[in-house]
Amino acid sequence: MTQQQSPIWARVQGWSLARKLSLFAIPALLGLGTASSMGAAPAAQAAGGSSTYEGVASCAGSTCHGRAEGNGEVVRQDEIATWQEPSSPSGAHSRAFAVLGSPRGRQIAASLGLGPATSAEACLGCHATYAPASQRGARFQLTDGVGCESCHGPSGGWLSSHYSLFDGDRAVPVSHASNVANGLVPLDQPQARAKVCLDCHLGSTKTGQFVTHEMMAAGHPRVSFELDLFSALQQHHEIDGDYVARKGRLDSVKLWAVGQAEAVRRSTDLYARPQFGMQGLFPEYYFFDCHSCHRPIFDGPKANRTFETNPGRPIPFGTAPYNDENIIMLSAVSRALAPGAAASFDAASKDFHRSMGQGRAESQKAAVRLRDSAGALSDALAGRSYTGNDAFTVIANIGAEATSARFTDYTGSAQAVMAVDTLLNSLVREGRITNGAAAGIRADINRAYAAVRNPQAYRPKEFRASLGRAVRAIGALR
Repeated sequence: MTQQQSPIWARVQGWSLARKLSLFAIPALLGLGTASSMGAAPAAQAAGGSSTYEGVASCAGSTCHGRAEGNGEVVRQDEIATWQEPSSPSGAHSRAFAVLGSPRGRQIAASLGLGPATSAEACLGCHATYAPASQRGARFQLTDGVGCESCHGPSGGWLSSHYSLFDGDRAVPVSHASNVANGLVPLDQPQARAKVCLDCHLGSTKTGQFVTHEMMAAGHPRVSFELDLFSALQQHHEIDGDYVARKGRLDSVKLWAVGQAEAVRRSTDLYARPQFGMQGLFPEYYFFDCHSCHRPIFDGPKANRTFETNPGRPIPFGTAPYNDENIIMLSAVSRALAPGAAASFDAASKDFHRSMGQGRAESQKAAVRLRDSAGALSDALAGRSYTGNDAFTVIANIGAEATSARFTDYTGSAQAVMAVDTLLNSLVREGRITNGAAAGIRADINRAYAAVRNPQAYRPKEFRASLGRAVRAIGALR
């Protein structure tokens, strides 16, 4: 590890991060006057660990993670400073609790009749490390927001031993495996990381970790998820020699692909559960494409139809479509990296959309089938080895007619341009494409971003044309 470390923005290996951020709610990411944040859920206790949450202060010593500069020999040791960064997305977790007391947070809580947002279970599940009172250590503070243990797990079992063990006076080397055995969550594993992030960035069955349509109607931002981006925003370490020796090298394509699969698995699992998939007489609209309903209505003999028929959704005319942004991406991934499972996944996807015109019972069964298909793909993607050509192959499949014809709506298109951007950046980092060659593709990627900048004015034809040009240009560099 070098003595002089670069700032957080330089460590993020993607020169279009600001473009990606614009597709999510920027105020929400920064925690500025909003009731949302880059929050993550209290991670599940791993086998063998204590369930006690010791608090952020337990990690903040100057010989641990509380240095002012990142010049530690093995880890940076300035991780707390990154977590507390007051103005950038890297510090949004630490601001998560505070935004509950903002004007927007108070307004949402008042509209929903929750009482103070700072004490409402419906909010604290994602805006704090919401550990039960019986599991809080002496230094635990709910007001710390989304602290270290929200992602790394309750530290009671591994805090004192994750850096040193002693057999009498003899120091015993500590391994990453021994830390995991003591309860540390293995965030180096894409599936484990995705599941932790998804708890708040898509939803879970745990207390206070599901954003309903009712909450969004009260003012909560729309929830969306992309594991590569969220990992970049919250990364507080280098993938250097020390990291690789302890945990191995994390492949960017694997991280992105597994994130898509886990998002589909989580979404359909929640939808299949009656307590989440239904809201009284109506389906829970959180799961559906917001902009299929929230768009101008033209009433008259020459009304202008404001949507395109989507070949991936065999639904009755006029039916609100399920938000399939991650489903579309996973379809492209499966054809590229798991072709043996692609046909069955696409069939399950179409069956799921078709079931929307059949009834709740049929859609529930179809959701379970799609969930299981996505889970099998996640396992396959997490277990396979990756080569330098994989990013090229996935990009080509995103731009192929079978996928691009499905870019009829804002959400799926936003995921697509972020995906191409993410995978192009991985090719640059790996030296497969030069910075100069990649810069020549920026104009078309920027046009694609521009087409989805405003959800109310999405331009699908322009988007498909721009993304298609970028995909073909990348393919020509293979």
